[in-house]
Amino acid sequence: MFLGTHYPKLDDKGRFFLPAKFREGLDEGFVITKNYDHCLAIYTREDFLRMVTPVSTAPDSLKRVRQFQRQFGGSATEGVADKQGRVTIPPPLRDYAGLDRDIVVVGAVNRIEVWDAATWAAYDAEQEETFADMDGEIFPVT
Repeated sequence: MFLGTHYPKLDDKGRFFLPAKFREGLDEGFVITKNYDHCLAIYTREDFLRMVTPVSTAPDSLKRVRQFQRQFGGSATEGVADKQGRVTIPPPLRDYAGLDRDIVVVGAVNRIEVWDAATWAAYDAEQEETFADMDGEIFPVT
């Protein structure tokens, strides 16, 4: 499980230091790909496989299935943190998320999200207002 918000810097080679508490969950490597809201998602290989299994077995005769497979799978890349705990983000993914130097790394329970710092600040401020109202939708009272 990935929790917390961290503020590392992206270096000139597109690398950042993965927070130490996240490294343990990614010992066997990870998959990084486009995510919703113009951020990136880093999944354990196991979680990525579990997530894509339904779409990998869906009929590719359906246009929406093909579109999702192309966007999600086509942008995905496997990786491992180097000995110093740095993760390299490929240029196309940095471009998609608008990543420059200041980034935010968010533990989003089953994944790690990587955001441009300004984009995250705007998103977080906007979502703060509706956060209290979300629990009824996501966790319905029974």
